[in-house]
Amino acid sequence: MNTASMQLAATSGLMSLVLFVVAVGLLALLAGGFWLTSRVKSREPARPRPEEQPKLPPEGAVHEIRENRDYQEVPKTPKGGRPLTPYELSNMDSKSSEDQKRPRWSSGSSGSFGGGGLGAH
Repeated sequence: MNTASMQLAATSGLMSLVLFVVAVGLLALLAGGFWLTSRVKSREPARPRPEEQPKLPPEGAVHEIRENRDYQEVPKTPKGGRPLTPYELSNMDSKSSEDQKRPRWSSGSSGSFGGGGLGAH
């Protein structure tokens, strides 16, 4: 055997050893991940039993209320003044509107966005 083939064989053997060590390292990482996950799951509280599940209130399910709301206007910026930042605005309350008639689409209009009609009025 000449020296070139011996060097090639040595390099090939070393590469095989490196790949084997990398594969064993990956398997160790996976096994450690499974072990760590099982430890975390064992510390979690148990799932609630059927009798501990939430129950409906005696009056039944909560129903939605449909109503039109009137909102407070955002204060106008005075001439020469600076506009308010979002942090300076309070929680804008709303109240029930006096007019509870729901807006409907005009007859003859598709009612869709970009439909060419005038929309609700």
